[in-house]
Amino acid sequence: MKAVGYQQSLPITEERALFDFETAKPEPKGRDIRVAVKAVSVNPVDTKVRKRAAPPAGETKILGYDAVGLVDAVGPDVSLFKPGDEVFYAGSILRQGTNAEFHLVDERIVGRKPKSLSFAEAAALPLTSITAWELLFDRLGATPGKSLDDRTLLITGAAGGVGSILIQLARRLTGLTVLATATRPESRDWCLALGAHAVIDHGKPMKEQIEALKLPPVGLAASLTHSDQHYKAIAEFMAPQGKFGLIDDPAEFSIAAFKGKAISIHWESMFTRSSFTTPDMIAQHHLLNDVSDLIDKGVIRTTLGDNYGTINAANLKRAHALIESNKSRGKIVLEGWS
Repeated sequence: MKAVGYQQSLPITEERALFDFETAKPEPKGRDIRVAVKAVSVNPVDTKVRKRAAPPAGETKILGYDAVGLVDAVGPDVSLFKPGDEVFYAGSILRQGTNAEFHLVDERIVGRKPKSLSFAEAAALPLTSITAWELLFDRLGATPGKSLDDRTLLITGAAGGVGSILIQLARRLTGLTVLATATRPESRDWCLALGAHAVIDHGKPMKEQIEALKLPPVGLAASLTHSDQHYKAIAEFMAPQGKFGLIDDPAEFSIAAFKGKAISIHWESMFTRSSFTTPDMIAQHHLLNDVSDLIDKGVIRTTLGDNYGTINAANLKRAHALIESNKSRGKIVLEGWS
């Protein structure tokens, strides 16, 4: 089968940073399903792994987490899917990735593909939907349902993949006031179109901008990027006993900034359940099915930003380069094989 991989951690401008190659089709065992991959998307985690985790000498690592496709074969213990089912999922960071014609994944972290979306549109959703859902409801403890909530949710770096889903979930499923941050005009417009009540510029002092808006107190904060640059400023204007959640890897972070206000800190990693085979691992199957239903009912929409064409090394290198530039908006998707 065709696949795209790497053997060394190299700058994306290097020819061998990612390359096309042929490898054997994997065989499903246990609760694995084998998926004929039709579309994938590229996330910041792809670039981080490529730059930080070189495979053992002589081995080729396949990147890619988001995928949409058709179930091709199933392991002996599979009960949730059958060959021919259309599925979408975000995979496991411990296994070979989705940038391959066929991919193995545990059925417990796979959901039904939204019927109303194309393969490319659906590929934009899994990883960011899981991350945003778990961050909002499991970590920050927001209450689903449109009951009144007199708090503001601040989402920094909201025009990216996770933020694009988080804005929609918070606006459509909770009573929170949703305050996004973005620096470029096109990113600001994107956040407003997705449902943010207001947008401020995180490149300027945030406290003054928030005070001018006269919003409910910032009780929840979702820090999606550059947390080391923003967390102290956020701690200053957050309400006492609030909740601060983050998903990135800040070079510097001290909880002392939050101690006086008893603000709790929450880390979100959507790979935790699959990496540790937690007892509630199947929660991601149910979560993705819920997202699929919300899409098909028109409650939320895909966050596809750019379609970079067929799945190959050249196009994946372009996608990695854009993500590393920090100028991507929504999700970058690749579809089909050539």
